[in-house]
Amino acid sequence: MTLGRVNPQFRLEDQGMSGLGNVYYNLIEPALVEAALKREEGTLGKGGAFLVTTGKFTGRSPKDKHVVKTDSVADTIWWENNAEMSPEGFDALYQDMLAHMQGRDYFVQDLVGGADPKHAINVRMVTELAWHGLFIRHMLRRPERDALDDFIADFTVINCPSFSADPAKHDCRSETVIAMNFDKKIILIGGTEYAGENKKSVFTLLNYLLPEKGIMPMHCSANHATGNPVDTAVFFGLSGTGKTTLSADPGRTLIGDDEHGWSDNGTFNFEGGCYAKTINLSREAEPEIYATTEKFGTVIENMVFDEETKDLDFDDDSLTANMRCAYPLHYISNASAKATGGHPKNIIMLTCDAFGVLPPIARLTPAQAMYHFLSGFTSKVAGTERGVTEPEPTFSTCFGAPFMPRRPEVYGNLLREKIATHGATCWLVNTGWTGGAYGTGSRMPIKATRALLTAALEGSMADVEYRKDPNFGFQVPVSVNGVADILLDPRRTWDNPESYDRQAAKLVNMFSENFEQYMPYIDEDVKAAAIG
Repeated sequence: MTLGRVNPQFRLEDQGMSGLGNVYYNLIEPALVEAALKREEGTLGKGGAFLVTTGKFTGRSPKDKHVVKTDSVADTIWWENNAEMSPEGFDALYQDMLAHMQGRDYFVQDLVGGADPKHAINVRMVTELAWHGLFIRHMLRRPERDALDDFIADFTVINCPSFSADPAKHDCRSETVIAMNFDKKIILIGGTEYAGENKKSVFTLLNYLLPEKGIMPMHCSANHATGNPVDTAVFFGLSGTGKTTLSADPGRTLIGDDEHGWSDNGTFNFEGGCYAKTINLSREAEPEIYATTEKFGTVIENMVFDEETKDLDFDDDSLTANMRCAYPLHYISNASAKATGGHPKNIIMLTCDAFGVLPPIARLTPAQAMYHFLSGFTSKVAGTERGVTEPEPTFSTCFGAPFMPRRPEVYGNLLREKIATHGATCWLVNTGWTGGAYGTGSRMPIKATRALLTAALEGSMADVEYRKDPNFGFQVPVSVNGVADILLDPRRTWDNPESYDRQAAKLVNMFSENFEQYMPYIDEDVKAAAIG
């Protein structure tokens, strides 16, 4: 039975998916919450939030993500970073998944990726779980209801958590699978209830398509000065580095918290919502994000709560440290209605340094910016991926290697061209450890990070005194109003400066070894900017 609003010429049957149970098209939030409750997929929380757990998968499964190796993409995919799947394996996977879907109910959301209509793509999400439909309705952009009558998808994503893949038959790694077929314009997800796979599959898709149009896809948050979209800032960073927290600045207008494009027209959000980590979230430090956890339809993922009062425990990470909330962008009071901005005036690269070596902020030359963008140094934070239980130093090129189907230099060169064309001041910001490495030191005070970012974005750091960092060669401010001078010199924060020197030398060597892979592809000025 077909229920809901849909283009009568573009039902699932028209796409070759027949024999299903009830198919619910484009239900809005109250209906999705009602369906999810009826199906016992979760619990109604305070304010009408929807509380769910995702079983054994509480983070992404990047090793189970595959790209189908067809002739059209064989020479453009970064195969060292993307596991391949044969066309035959995909076809078998698709047929077996369709057979698995027979007689089952499904929820369809017809949505848009990209706030700039000129570069947006239509995405149909077919989900087995009603709450996945609610989640992706928050995460992608919702077309006007009238537009659904003529909606045709550019790509279709099918997500069946109850389906288990067969590695031998389907040419994949495990029972969990994310398979992208650019020729057939289909993405298949099976064997995991973690909702983040839905949004990141679309992000990966855009990361492949947009560079061909000269658009820089970015794993970043973005905001602009209130009333002045020309004064735009973007914040690159992996999950856990502070993209959502730092971009939700009450003194600026939020464009988005995770995925954006940089076109000839400026910056535009890919999404229509936010997916914020909630561990240690407090009403005092982040009131806007905290408030969303008690708003209707917000999806609360993997949080411990009181069964009677439904009060959330923001400090209990017994389910996962990757506890999250997903909500529509308009739940943030200072969010941009258009979700667009100008060309970035400031580019901030966020890193979570578990070594305790990097300063809280440093100014980069364009060549240094490309070096650190390609390096993508950070620490994987507990819970973001399966098996990560404490911060692990890692290099994730472009601050988003798991979502990059093309070689890193494609994105690095695009970024460099955009900076050269439009001009931008680039900063490296460490939200990780100070006073010692993880286990000895402490996390960088968020108040200090906010003060430094405010000074950078307002331009008041343009004329302060800088010193050249002896390890990395970038410029570090000596003194900034509202921030203790000692914090700006990480060596001084360590009890034993010689221990800092040894740790710094170790990190410099890690950078050098990692960057060897890019040396054949980069210009001499970037090579010179590598270290010191």
